[in-house]
Amino acid sequence: MKAKQISSIGAVLFSFFVMGFCDIVGISSDYAREAYGWSQTMAGLLPSMVFVWFLFLGVPVGIQMNKWGRKNTVLLGMAVTIIGMMVPLIGTSWACLVGYAALGIGNTILQVSENPLIKNVVTNDKILTSSLTAGQVVKAISSFSGPFIMLFAVNVLGGGDKNNWYLAFPVLGAITLLSALWLIVSPIEREPMEKTKVTVGETFSLLKNRTILLLFFGIFFVVAIDVGTNFTSSKVMIQRYGWDVVQAGIAPQVYFICRTIGAFLGVFLMTKICDMTYFRLNITVCIAVILSLAFIHLPETWALVQIGAIGFLCSCIFPIIYSMAVQAEPDKANLISGLMITAVAGGGAATPFIGFATDMAGTITAGICVLLLCAGYLTYCAFGINTSKQ
Repeated sequence: MKAKQISSIGAVLFSFFVMGFCDIVGISSDYAREAYGWSQTMAGLLPSMVFVWFLFLGVPVGIQMNKWGRKNTVLLGMAVTIIGMMVPLIGTSWACLVGYAALGIGNTILQVSENPLIKNVVTNDKILTSSLTAGQVVKAISSFSGPFIMLFAVNVLGGGDKNNWYLAFPVLGAITLLSALWLIVSPIEREPMEKTKVTVGETFSLLKNRTILLLFFGIFFVVAIDVGTNFTSSKVMIQRYGWDVVQAGIAPQVYFICRTIGAFLGVFLMTKICDMTYFRLNITVCIAVILSLAFIHLPETWALVQIGAIGFLCSCIFPIIYSMAVQAEPDKANLISGLMITAVAGGGAATPFIGFATDMAGTITAGICVLLLCAGYLTYCAFGINTSKQ
């Protein structure tokens, strides 16, 4: 493999690190809630500020990507992120909300374009799923780094004042700038432009295919579990075990490091095990773990083990579903990407329900039950979907 090709692959995979920045919303919601005196319901709306853009921009960006090119679309997403991460320096609550929104818009553009861009540097379809999973490993490492970035912003940049937590945003912007510069200098051949002009309506018409429809909602609910567990994990430790917000930061770290390990192992395991078999095994065990987290109050160490297990078991479901969708309609990869990334809005849909259920019931158990419903659909998807090649 030539050095230039290795550099290009490295640049694309490192850009997945930027894609993981949206996961900082889980731990940062605890800091924001304390700084501004918000309720759990209001804190639950913060992830919506990030993920709602997937619903509105996923398909349009997927269509425009045919005109702009995948690499240029990735760079556009990074530009939006870099500019948006400077706004919170104003230091007000509304400026932070703008920062969350910019993070979501940039991340939407990135997630639509990143996965197809891998196909520009990895031409062997047999290792496409493993390559996509490798990208998820890098994204998971980024997600795991979120609490560290938050602590760096508070303790180093903010002088130990938790109210300066928003200084994490410009740190994210600086890392994004480095990634953009690497990608700019990387020689990545542009993909052929699709000659057919496609509309938003035509893109959503792909959902008439039952398999694509099931996979669409599969993405919706697996991201809901991912963001929901990230959002809920620290709150479990705060409510059940009396941890403060700094101590509770270890919970999402445990979640993300286990998700990273799961994604890393998945790269190798899915070369030996059928994707659907791996999917079914993991989601079945995941249901049992979520049930135990909700209704069995174990010592705090075991609670962290349960949180980590959810991350490990769900780590490879996203690339499995995405790869199946692309393989179902390989000649419509750009549109499939936009359509599937639209379903990432599920991350923003789950957290308000988790926050509301927690406030209404007065216990985090009610919020965990929302995760259980999401896992229930994925169980149906794993065992009920038609996996035959189309």
